[in-house]
Amino acid sequence: MKIIGIAAALAVFCTTSALAVDTMSRKPGLWEVKTSIEGSNAPARTVRQCIDAETDKMLQSSAGPFNPAACKQKVQTSGDTTTTDFTCTVAGKPATAHSVASGNFDSAYTMTVAAESPALPGGKMVMSMDAKWLGPCAADERPGDIVLSNGRTVNILDMKKLAPPSAPR
Repeated sequence: MKIIGIAAALAVFCTTSALAVDTMSRKPGLWEVKTSIEGSNAPARTVRQCIDAETDKMLQSSAGPFNPAACKQKVQTSGDTTTTDFTCTVAGKPATAHSVASGNFDSAYTMTVAAESPALPGGKMVMSMDAKWLGPCAADERPGDIVLSNGRTVNILDMKKLAPPSAPR
């Protein structure tokens, strides 16, 4: 489970660059995102996300345990492909990630993240995400709702309200 958390943090961070957020903004509505980790015994996880412009940006800008200021990033876009390379320091140790996202952020996209860190088993991890737009959010859903693979719904706006204030940097 810890591996999945680290991998998810790396994957989330790979989509968080201020440069990449604008390029990778998704169409508002309901998205299904399936995530799998190469070589993992864990089954692929599928979540549904009801987003608008604000909550999409929030989802893309949450860096988990990473301090965005502690990372160097390089973003390149060519056609419908965005490549992001990160070099970070996590818990005093180097971590790198290379992500390639391709597709159309109005309908469907794929992303592959290759990460290296001493915190990962074997020092490496490859995560793949497939996302597709399902349509408008349901009447009982609100922007920021994330339906987890176990059926539980959390809302990123509610989570932000409950989070303790950040320590000054």
